[in-house]
Amino acid sequence: MSEPSPPKIAPFAFPERYEPPGRPDTASPVVRDAHRQTQFLLSSDLSLFEQAMGLQLAAVAVLAKKRSPETAALLGFWSRTFSYLSDTRALLSRASYPSCPPLLRAACDCIAAQRSLLAEGFGEYREWLARAMGKDREHAASYIDLGRYRAGSALAQDARLGGAYRFLTDLAMPHFGGTVLQVGPDSSQQRLALTFAGGAFHLGWAELIAGWLLLLAEAQIETALAAHELNAVGALEEDAGRLGKQIEEALASPRRCRAEELDDGRRLIHNFRRAVSGAPKRVLL
Repeated sequence: MSEPSPPKIAPFAFPERYEPPGRPDTASPVVRDAHRQTQFLLSSDLSLFEQAMGLQLAAVAVLAKKRSPETAALLGFWSRTFSYLSDTRALLSRASYPSCPPLLRAACDCIAAQRSLLAEGFGEYREWLARAMGKDREHAASYIDLGRYRAGSALAQDARLGGAYRFLTDLAMPHFGGTVLQVGPDSSQQRLALTFAGGAFHLGWAELIAGWLLLLAEAQIETALAAHELNAVGALEEDAGRLGKQIEEALASPRRCRAEELDDGRRLIHNFRRAVSGAPKRVLL
């Protein structure tokens, strides 16, 4: 019996440009206000993120010209990363902060998968692709083999990405403290102040999420440029280098809200406040 042949790689479809979310005209006044404040107070971060998403699409246009199994593996995970980041950006404008960590955590996983494939030479992917799809007579159905792939170790090699992944994982889990921080950020020892599906702007959360968006967008660009088909494209490398420096400067600003991972595994959040006029505080989680 002959070995099954892998499927042919069809042309890749992708958008020509990244479109940031527009003003939510049909939303509540609170959500519209959150969009306005996000656009105004985080304009520099959002501009850098838009550039990073545009640069990704320019890189995709180059990589997609080579329809190989390796390209398909990278673009599959990359497509998921792009969607997670794009959707998080939209949620950020609506102050839907609790919905962001699960998407950002998933983006970390997909970046890690790409890095692992590049480091290991795609052997496991090729083995999977040869038997990935077929027909199941018992259930009269087409099947896709799940192809479980663990790539978490790739995150440990990047201190900033690994730290973000660990914090995002904790925020995505149903922990008591993480829940209070996300849906009751104004709570104190004297008062538990929770909101239900709120959409009010919070500067600290907005800056945290925008920072993670920039970090992961930059990490995705770095990962993509490590592919053989892209690492010799000088124009992309120059643009990526310039943008990377701008992102690093933005993330290093002492005025922004940021999370520091302590040696004991806890996080110290700096400059956590609802509004610009509020007093910056530190929160230990």
